[in-house]
Amino acid sequence: RELILSETTGTPVHIAHVSLSLSVELIRHAKARGVPVTCETCPHYFTLTDEACDGFNTLAKVNPPLAGREDVEAIIMGLSDGTIDMIATDHAPHHKDEKDCEFAQAANGLIGFESAFPLAYTHLIRTGILTLPQLIQKMSLNPSRFLKLQKGILAPGNAADLIVADLETPYVLDVARFHSKSKNTPFHGYPVYGRILGTFTGGRQVYVFSEEGGFACCS
Repeated sequence: RELILSETTGTPVHIAHVSLSLSVELIRHAKARGVPVTCETCPHYFTLTDEACDGFNTLAKVNPPLAGREDVEAIIMGLSDGTIDMIATDHAPHHKDEKDCEFAQAANGLIGFESAFPLAYTHLIRTGILTLPQLIQKMSLNPSRFLKLQKGILAPGNAADLIVADLETPYVLDVARFHSKSKNTPFHGYPVYGRILGTFTGGRQVYVFSEEGGFACCS
């Protein structure tokens, strides 16, 4: 419906949280026709299938819901061929009581800030699906351009917002080391690469990884 309206009126449309193979196909064909559409997906849609919800695992309950293996493969192909422009986190923190309940009553969503880059790097870069510059474009440059922010790339006049990451050492996502106030993630114990060692905002270092746990904030 949104694609038809966009094509009819010439109005740009942005599709959030693309999760199904049909959605990827429709967007791909729309772009080929010149429809002014952009879209994003999230790391859980190219890493997890609906099997993550087995046993009524509320930590994997998201909206839109996780889908099948063929949908995951379609999302990956959409990222590879440029159909999907951006990767977002869909960061959705919840109190533990909102997840520690019956599946039908559980809140949708998971925390995504701290796992987004490691999951994307592990599943998209180390597998050869994207290059590192392409991943940076989808996670940083394209969102900045979409929102008309002078960010997303290191250039004169732009804000120096950046991360320092260890791309070679494997590690395991450990919710106990997450700094979010919420812990609702299905990725606890998940093996990844791409640990964030430091974060800079506006040229000021605001985070330093610590092996002892916790982190150092810099003034």
